[in-house]
Amino acid sequence: MLRILTYIYERLFEAFGPRHWWPGETPFEVIIGAILTQNTAWTNVEKAIKNLKSNNLLIPERLKHLPEDELAELIRPAGYYRLKANRLKEFMEFLFSRYDGDLNRMFNQDMWELRAELLGVKGIGLETADSILLYAGQKPIFVVDAYTRRILTRHNIIDEKASYTQIQDLFMSNLPQDVQLYNEYHALIVQLGKEICRSKSKCEICTLKRLIT
Repeated sequence: MLRILTYIYERLFEAFGPRHWWPGETPFEVIIGAILTQNTAWTNVEKAIKNLKSNNLLIPERLKHLPEDELAELIRPAGYYRLKANRLKEFMEFLFSRYDGDLNRMFNQDMWELRAELLGVKGIGLETADSILLYAGQKPIFVVDAYTRRILTRHNIIDEKASYTQIQDLFMSNLPQDVQLYNEYHALIVQLGKEICRSKSKCEICTLKRLIT
């Protein structure tokens, strides 16, 4: 399995190059983006992030005290804006009640313990929690998304009914536990999923078409 996963990574890196993901100037911005990107395209999230930046709100203390209805209007471009405003407020409540608003303290926590805490925050699921840990906290955990499942299923690497944890374990049990590797690998998978391995796939031009499993 190491050989197969390494082959996939090398072919994707050769095809797409470094992705420089996750786009964000600060860990806090990355966290906000991870929550906002649920069920929407990143281009919509960028508009919402821009609104928050222009109002100087990508600072924990300021976002915490912003009324939820005002927050909802600012993040409207991200879709489900009232729901996502509530989810952002839930995270802010967690951050301040548990860590006094200090992201450094939060990320100094043991990775798996922090993951369990994040999963206890309303609106934060496995993918969002792991995105926060990997991209904002620089923790060695592999993020699994719909693209990952689709690509691995189409190449018969996993069963279509495989759980999130089973897919994550496939990567983390066979690859070095390395933040940069996990970061780049996931970003490359996303790129492949967006450009080629879509619902209607373009297998004839896929860089993985010669993959033997």
